[in-house]
Parts: sequence; structure tokens; C-alpha cells
Amino acid sequence: MTPQSAKKDVAADVWRLMLETAMSHFGRSSGVLQEYGLTPGHMKLMLQLDDVESRPMGTLAQAFHCDASTMTWLVDRLEERGFAERRSLPSDRRVKAVVLTPSGVEMKARLLEKMYQPPAELVELDRDSLERLREALTKVRGTQPAMPPIGTPAPATA
Repeated sequence: MTPQSAKKDVAADVWRLMLETAMSHFGRSSGVLQEYGLTPGHMKLMLQLDDVESRPMGTLAQAFHCDASTMTWLVDRLEERGFAERRSLPSDRRVKAVVLTPSGVEMKARLLEKMYQPPAELVELDRDSLERLREALTKVRGTQPAMPPIGTPAPATA
């Protein structure tokens, strides 16, 4: 085994552990979703929306790598529960765009609060380990935008 393949094996193991850890703790947010009959796809959509700038549904479907009918279904469920509303774009009334309602903003804040609560096992690590882990994960995240801090609206993207 070469040093490079050994490093890739360790990286693969770290990545698997990161995903397994994230997915196992995802249940805290999904409990809130289940109360309202929503799915992780709805949560992903809510995290992309805010109450100020509307996002065209076609642009959202492209960003999610899904077809328009899937995005319509996701938006329909959010709209039925009072968390989002469709609006026409002032520049093109044929284009439907989506924004969060005040209830949607509150739900998004609840979801973010649950998502960002660190698991007890992480809190139990010593500060030095946490600092090194944060530094490493910041490098892994690279240029991808960070999630907004709790209570901060996500930046709108077109």
C-alpha cells in the first residue's frame, strides 16, 4: 500500500464518519419537519428562501437538479402549510417566484436552531480537538457558502 492510497483510505473513512454522524443527528430537525408533514427536501428549499427576495421556481429546480414538477410539489406543500407563497416577478409576470411567509421565516429559524445544536458527543471533546476539527472542516468546505448563523436570513441567489 502506497502512502497516497493509505491517505485516501483515511480520507474515505473520515468522510464516511462525517456523513454518518450528520445523518444520525439529522433526526432532530426532521422531528420538526414531521410535525408539519414536510420532508428533508422541504427543509432544503426553506433554507434557500427568505422573506425579502423571491426566487424563480425554474432557478430553484435547476439548483436542486430536479424537474419543474418536483419543485412545484415542494412549493405546493410549503404553500399549503402557510410557509411560502408564489409571486409573479415584476420583470416577467409569467415567471412564478417563491418567498417565505412570516410563518415560514419562523419555521426556518426553528429548523436552523435544531440543525445547529451540536451533539453531546461533540461538545464533550476538548477545545483543542474542536478547534482542529473546525479548521479542517473549514478547509474541506472550501469556497462553498456557509449556512447562515441562527436567526440570519440566507443570502438570496438568482
